[in-house]
Amino acid sequence: MLISEAQEALIGQVFESYLRQHHQEDILQLTADEENHSPIFVNAMTLFEANMEVADYFNAYPSEVLTIFDKVLHRTALEVSKKTFSIDLRSCFLMLNSLVSSGLPVCPEMTRDAIPRSRDVGCFLSVTGTVICTGATKVLEYEREYMCTSCHYVFTKQADFEQFYSFTQQMSCPNSTDCKSDKFTSLNRDSELAACKDYQEIKIQEQVQRLSMGNIPRSMVVALEDDLVDCCKSGDEVTVYGVICQRWKPCYDGAPCYVELVLKANNIEVANRSSQQTSGLAMKDIQKEFEDFWKSYKHFPIAGRNCILLSLCPQIFGMYVIKLAVAMVLAGGVQRIDSSGTKVRGECHMLLVGDPGTGKSQFLKYAAKIIPRSILTTGIGSTSAGLTVAAVKDGNDWHLEAGALVLADGGLCCIDEFSSIKEHERISIHEAMEQQSISVAKAGIVCKLNTRTSILAATNPKGQLNPNEPLSVSMALASPLLSRFDLVLVLMDNRNPEWDRVISSFILELCSESADLWPIEKMKVYFSVIKQLQPQMSEEANSILTRYYQLQRQTDGRNAARTTIRMLESLSRLAEAHSRLMYREMVTIEDAIMAISVMECSMQGGTLLGNINALFMPFPTDPFEQYKSQCQILLEELNLQEPCDAAATRVGVLSFCGWKPS
Repeated sequence: MLISEAQEALIGQVFESYLRQHHQEDILQLTADEENHSPIFVNAMTLFEANMEVADYFNAYPSEVLTIFDKVLHRTALEVSKKTFSIDLRSCFLMLNSLVSSGLPVCPEMTRDAIPRSRDVGCFLSVTGTVICTGATKVLEYEREYMCTSCHYVFTKQADFEQFYSFTQQMSCPNSTDCKSDKFTSLNRDSELAACKDYQEIKIQEQVQRLSMGNIPRSMVVALEDDLVDCCKSGDEVTVYGVICQRWKPCYDGAPCYVELVLKANNIEVANRSSQQTSGLAMKDIQKEFEDFWKSYKHFPIAGRNCILLSLCPQIFGMYVIKLAVAMVLAGGVQRIDSSGTKVRGECHMLLVGDPGTGKSQFLKYAAKIIPRSILTTGIGSTSAGLTVAAVKDGNDWHLEAGALVLADGGLCCIDEFSSIKEHERISIHEAMEQQSISVAKAGIVCKLNTRTSILAATNPKGQLNPNEPLSVSMALASPLLSRFDLVLVLMDNRNPEWDRVISSFILELCSESADLWPIEKMKVYFSVIKQLQPQMSEEANSILTRYYQLQRQTDGRNAARTTIRMLESLSRLAEAHSRLMYREMVTIEDAIMAISVMECSMQGGTLLGNINALFMPFPTDPFEQYKSQCQILLEELNLQEPCDAAATRVGVLSFCGWKPS
């Protein structure tokens, strides 16, 4: 051992004093019948403040110091528990683990955003990355007792982590006598007596957003034991605390010696990327800021919403409808369970179809920056395994590696060049889009993986886009796949001299549509906050959406692929998404009208508002007047003027819009 007995005594004394002062109650709360691994979380900064010499020993010899911590923890736990309980707690506390990770000093010596190198071997580090693969959980024998066949001396031997937890051959008897026997018998032949623990290996990858230009993200294996097993899943952003170790694979004659770096985890923190990682006090300040913003637009809420839309992808001029649709997709609807117990997805899917140079890819890149858990990929560079899941063989075992849709679970998956995905590969994402799961039956592994993600896709048409033929023909996409998108917006680059002049001045003069743009960090926080809202559908909004769906079903020239029950579910999701965007807890008439307006722009022209080219839609100079005009047209077309139409009568709706009944 590299630490002397005097140093070991000092470390043990400091750690025992720390445990009795800060964790005595935690130890007392553990009961005798607890069979699971029960760690005690230790704050490293508080511990090291008591004696900086211990901190120096820990930085120099982390594995040895952690072993001392475990021994002291077991001894202290037994001493404390005997004063309270009359039963022996040894079997429980022998499985305790001291986790010295929380509160580690943030310094270059102990913090890594990139995969560690060979110079870091033996160091205790915190490594941040994304989980891309989780292996199967195994039962691992870590300790074995042997007896000398000559002098019958019994000794314990630990499995060697550096040689894949194998037991190296004992060369001679460790007895202090003159016994030089080299023959031993294992005493742990009975599986019930074997010292085993849970074991799992995961693979983490460097975070792409933290890489410099041109670098390919690297990955490394992380070894998990005991309570850390199954603490994370593919796609999670994690911070792993542990010791960097070398692991040697068995050498054979004529074969090269293979050594890999493995991070032996001591603790894992999973970042909750679906919510803002701030303290309770900071979250209150953030919510108050947004509440004050909407109070200032209390009488003009549409104008307040347009201020947010102007901040979305500000490098693109106009495209009011596209920005509104993208914002609604990022906000998302509310997941609910119907009467049969089936989950109805709340995430929205949108497909942008348009000519080259219409800004589709820029919307995808900006959206991927806004949503924390997002994946940006292209259809031409992704196989079905790249989008869904792949079965990979590692030695004699098979494990699953997550694709883009699985990694984006709980976030956003942006797919450019969507029509470039091969036909047999598109079928694999049907289930992922609607049921939000992927059924896997590969290499003897049968399971289901979650894909609870919104999909924002973009594609170019095959040749010149013809508005008189169905999109399924122009893009060579089957109707079942198109029907799974809540919105399909078409961007046709018609020759418009006035629009070309405005766009040219916007690009060349580097001007903006508004001086009060939100920075991207504020946009991230806002969409993270509104995703926590759970707006409920009002009767008025429900009646308007239902009447619009019925009218679409009765139209002679309707698109059979779009006017299914999925259309009504899409309308409901879009109305809830607009309610979230407006920072509301109730889906109002305004939200229903805006959901119908965006749906009218979907596909190739609507039946109520006429043909609208979303590419040439500037932001309205008077948003309230535009909304009133849309509201009047839609309500007249929907024929909502009889008192029997629930609460959504024409008089009630127009009064809400600011008109007085005649």
